[in-house]
Amino acid sequence: MSTLTETLVTAGRSRRSARQAPRTGRKSPSPGGLPWILPALALVVGMIYFSIGYTGYVSTLDWNGFILSPSESVGADNYVEMFGDPVFWGAIGHTAIFFVVTFTAQTVIGFVFAAIMHSRIHLAPLYKVIIFVPTVLAPATMAPVFRLIFDANGSFNGILSAIGLGSLTQPWLAGNVTAMAVVMLVTIWQWTGLTFILFYAAMSQIEPEILEAARVDGAGNIRTLWSIVWPMCRGTAVALAVLGVIGALKTFDVPYLVTKAGPNHATEFLGTYIFQTMVQEKHFGYAAAISIALLVLAIGGGLLMNRINRSSEGA
Repeated sequence: MSTLTETLVTAGRSRRSARQAPRTGRKSPSPGGLPWILPALALVVGMIYFSIGYTGYVSTLDWNGFILSPSESVGADNYVEMFGDPVFWGAIGHTAIFFVVTFTAQTVIGFVFAAIMHSRIHLAPLYKVIIFVPTVLAPATMAPVFRLIFDANGSFNGILSAIGLGSLTQPWLAGNVTAMAVVMLVTIWQWTGLTFILFYAAMSQIEPEILEAARVDGAGNIRTLWSIVWPMCRGTAVALAVLGVIGALKTFDVPYLVTKAGPNHATEFLGTYIFQTMVQEKHFGYAAAISIALLVLAIGGGLLMNRINRSSEGA
């Protein structure tokens, strides 16, 4: 009996020791990161890069866009036509002017609003909401309102007449210069809220001790903003400049909905010209060539802004 008991105890100890002993076998290899990025990779390659490549292929065709319609390969003829097209160069000029004016105005207004909101004023949360609301409004809902405001018989001319400035009234959307001014005004009104929010967040990261030290040294509000706050918000300004370049190149909704890219191509942008060429004129090959040019300009503009930022940081 004692022998049987000792045998059972020894067997139990052996099982416990086997359970507690570390495993010496090789672990099964854990899956790599590739399965996790495959959906995003398929999306980028399948929808973005493939679309860019297909657009480049279409840009070498003379095609009206219908699948059953025959297409003819014309090589680089669409690009040759594009470089000699005054409307194309006019759209690029409008884009450059549009970017300079809107970016400057949004930066100045957004920076000033952010500085004011950081001061202790009453009802600051309400003002923040009022400033940011235009950013979340769809252009399709704003465009009819602005068309009515700046119409020849609109409320803006009515206000000018009411305050004794009737001599300044004019059909704002029918003039080459004034139509572009209206488009830029609408864009500034819409996107200044985003600029304000980003500058406000950047100013929130500045240590209060730095501002207190500036005040102790006798720096006033303007001096503090210019010499301390603005340099520390330079990264935000550069990011906004990059977004502004790309946004200006992609501009479509406001000029199309407010002015129909007119009058006489006065508010024509690359986006509206691509739409007109592709949808209205059914010249898909030429529209694809302009799209490739738009892509190259967007990449070049982003790289240029990044280089300017690095140069300013190294100076």
